[in-house]
Amino acid sequence: MEYIILIVALAAVVFGADSLVNGAVAIARRFKISDFVIGAIIVGIGTSLPELVVSSYGAMKGNVDVAIGNVVGSNIFNVLGILGITALLYPVTVNRENVRFELPFCIGVSILAMLFAFNFFNGSDIVIGRIDGIIFLVFFALFIYISFIRDRKKGISAPNTEPEVKINMALSILKVIGGLAVLITGCHFFVESAVTIATAWGVDQAFISITLIACGTSMPEFAASVAAAVKRNTQLALGNIIGSNIFNITFILGLSSQIRPLTGGGITIVDYAVMIGASIIPLLLCPKGKISRVAGAIMLIAFVAYNIYLINTQNL
Repeated sequence: MEYIILIVALAAVVFGADSLVNGAVAIARRFKISDFVIGAIIVGIGTSLPELVVSSYGAMKGNVDVAIGNVVGSNIFNVLGILGITALLYPVTVNRENVRFELPFCIGVSILAMLFAFNFFNGSDIVIGRIDGIIFLVFFALFIYISFIRDRKKGISAPNTEPEVKINMALSILKVIGGLAVLITGCHFFVESAVTIATAWGVDQAFISITLIACGTSMPEFAASVAAAVKRNTQLALGNIIGSNIFNITFILGLSSQIRPLTGGGITIVDYAVMIGASIIPLLLCPKGKISRVAGAIMLIAFVAYNIYLINTQNL
């Protein structure tokens, strides 16, 4: 029965996120926001709402492995798995703005997360405390503010070449509200079922949170990025991944630590190192301003290798 609940809940998560993102994008188009900013902020945040609900719920329950592991695992899957598959479908364009600001910002907050997690600054037993969380939230606000300012100053607002269509604002708002409700409900049952199954199998919750839960809550990012790649709108796909990863670290960990300071946990330095390495890979594999299909294949191989490592450490 738990497996059926898990599948139905995951389907609800994907459906809810899709509805929410479609509504949010329609509203953003109405106000002529650029594709990358729509991807990084509107779609990126929208598709990361499952991670937000799961990690916040984990923090409320005092389950630090779910709260942190979900974020770390999702960020790894977003880049190595989702961006890898996206690049295989169609090479992903990486422009100067991405190289100068968004990608370095993502790398910076990923490194900061590891420093906080291993008490580089305070030497206490708390992994991510309330002050750490406030710092993350400040970085989140800074990213949003700078993204919109740069978008306006560069004069790149609304580069969409599709013919203008009349936006039904009431319907779009309804999609956002309805999608969010389905998303939250689906996430609740998804996490409960996943943890129950993991416990029954004798699997460590840190492992289940960084694999099954992380990949499950990243399904909306997967759907949005693949759909964008099929339409050859790779800037939206890249923005979705970068925005999701930044949101996961700065807002989700920031908020979760305000609910309850995060202590202990089974997420290792290897997991954080892989997350940081994944955030650096797009910079290394785009020498000509594109993440090629070969680069996408390399990312997927790295993702498989990481999961083999996780399975071996669990002796499954």
